[in-house]
Amino acid sequence: MESESVPHRIRMTPGARRVVEAAERLFYERGIHAVGVDLIAAEAGVTKKTLYDRFGSKEQLVVEYLARRDERWRELLGSHLEAAEGQTPVAPVLAVFQAARVWAGQHGSRGCSMINAHVEIGDPTHPAYPVITGQKQWMLDLFTRLAGGVDSANADRLAQALMLLHEGAVVAHGLGVFPDPFGQALDRARELLDHAAGAGPDTPSR
Repeated sequence: MESESVPHRIRMTPGARRVVEAAERLFYERGIHAVGVDLIAAEAGVTKKTLYDRFGSKEQLVVEYLARRDERWRELLGSHLEAAEGQTPVAPVLAVFQAARVWAGQHGSRGCSMINAHVEIGDPTHPAYPVITGQKQWMLDLFTRLAGGVDSANADRLAQALMLLHEGAVVAHGLGVFPDPFGQALDRARELLDHAAGAGPDTPSR
């Protein structure tokens, strides 16, 4: 799934990196359709011609914006998963929710960039579309793999429930409708996992 979620990418020069950094900030804060390439070029300190020479289109900038955020999320998540290795079978799953809480506090004041982008990009032929859907499929695949260590007989169903909790917390955080949605999702996930671990035929009794 990773190859599908990251299509054609641009080699980053210092100037190109400034453009992507400006695009990321503006797209996330204001929305993709609301931000034009003129503003991005001005914020990055390059000409519009330079921007198009490097990226070719605004669509490619959207690809870079989303892929860049996904790469940083996976890096943060990877460090949490690594720290949870060798603990209980449920620890890596809970680590996903803990990582999401940290990420949201650092990078997610306006919710999930993938969900936000999907609202604006509904065309499957858009080059950024597979980045959006691929990221969510990657998350489901991860939950399925981790859930298999808790209850191998029901890994798919457990993973889907965990994914719903995770994505619900992401949306609730972005909306700000109640405090600490990731903490609440973590508590519900722990209950779900404890039940699955107790019922799973391959899980040793505790």
